[in-house]
Amino acid sequence: MSPRPKRSLLFLVAISLTSTFGSAQGRHFAEPTRFSPDLTRQVLQLEHAALHSDYAYLQVAHLTENIGPRLTGSAQAAKAVEYVAQELRHLGLDVKTEAVMVPHWVRGAEAASLVAWPGMAEGTQQKMVVTALGGSTATPAEGVTAEVVVANSFDELTALGADKVKGKIVLFNAGYDKRLAEIGIGEAEYGNAVIYRAIGASAAAKLGAVASVIRSVGSTEFRLPHTGALSYAEDAPKIPAGAVTAEDADTISHLAAQGAVKMHLTLTPQTLPDVQSYNVIADLKGSEHPEQVVIVSGHLDSWDLGTGAIDDAAGVAVAMQTAQLLKQMKLTPKRTIRVIAWMNEENGSRGSLGYFADHKNDIQNHVAAIESDLGAGHPAGFLMHVPQAAADMLAPFTGLLADSGAILMHNGPDAPGADITPLDAAGVPTFGIWQDSRTYFHYHHTPADTLDKIVPRELQENAAAMAGLAWTLANIPQALPHNPVASGQ
Repeated sequence: MSPRPKRSLLFLVAISLTSTFGSAQGRHFAEPTRFSPDLTRQVLQLEHAALHSDYAYLQVAHLTENIGPRLTGSAQAAKAVEYVAQELRHLGLDVKTEAVMVPHWVRGAEAASLVAWPGMAEGTQQKMVVTALGGSTATPAEGVTAEVVVANSFDELTALGADKVKGKIVLFNAGYDKRLAEIGIGEAEYGNAVIYRAIGASAAAKLGAVASVIRSVGSTEFRLPHTGALSYAEDAPKIPAGAVTAEDADTISHLAAQGAVKMHLTLTPQTLPDVQSYNVIADLKGSEHPEQVVIVSGHLDSWDLGTGAIDDAAGVAVAMQTAQLLKQMKLTPKRTIRVIAWMNEENGSRGSLGYFADHKNDIQNHVAAIESDLGAGHPAGFLMHVPQAAADMLAPFTGLLADSGAILMHNGPDAPGADITPLDAAGVPTFGIWQDSRTYFHYHHTPADTLDKIVPRELQENAAAMAGLAWTLANIPQALPHNPVASGQ
């Protein structure tokens, strides 16, 4: 998962409060009977079928354990494209793969040790747990040794100045407010902390640093390093960049407050030429308006430390299950439901940008886009960015999926997913499953993003939510109106 357009902390707090009071409102005052009896019955049947199916779990298991990590440009990413396309063809969908050129960055050796610090025992070292940030350049093969300077913010880095930074390794020790994660709004704090991952290396390089490391962006301390993409500025040297665990960042910071600390850092990734990959696109054609499209989606690529279960095999799997359930129940939507497994969400968003470029002349026929990319936790409902008229049209849906718990709908100012952002900017109504993210950033982008983090029942609930909303959007009498588009877009 890449950083989404940033929602303000106040906005997310408001969402949390809505969840406190909205449940009762959704259960007692929603009016699902305003939908036709057939549509209401079908949504409930889809929910029941999803809650008694292991299809999505089996897809996550295959993607994560049989195929494994799916870093863009890798053989595993290519195998995942082949597998998902084959599965969707087996279901009877009209499947194609749309080519997109993607980055091919390969992780190399990773090691870090403190080699000098106040009070050390002579001849010893302290091993630090480190990982390279996606897109990082390499140190020399033998590594680099330099003093570490600590900055808790960009302002502190600026205050240090070039005299104290030149020739050093900069540690950005920006904290993560775990309390926000504990109440389910950790994404706001992730947006605050991830900026150091994105541009910290270039900020340090402008002052002459030889490398930079960040405190891992995560919501707890398991001594796990969290990777993620960085973005080098064009007007700064490219220096090696990594992430150390939160515990190791604290150790370095405490020691640096006592005196000089030196680190030996080795990172040997390679950036190879771009390669061709694909978005997987599969259509279940509509019976009345086949030209009108409702997208259900997740991203197929993952980082390479773990196996990408919660980020984002789960999203791909519940999108696939939307089609599987409709085929199982012999239901044909009035509008086309399009399953998309996006490529390259993690380190470039080339897949979503490529899709938009390929389909920009048909945006008016995109009725809605749904994305799941915040794990597989229990769904409270949906976040959406739609005109008020569209929200009113969907009011009867609130509370309809009570057995799954997905009973809330909140209309916000942004696209609730990275891959659907280009479509959102063009006015397409966008939706994201509003998942319980309290533990998501514990494991996100770490070696611990593995199949065991998926709770089968909660994955079933997510599948029910995705399928129910997609079926509704594909069958309500009138297509949702688009959002206004800012001038110049």
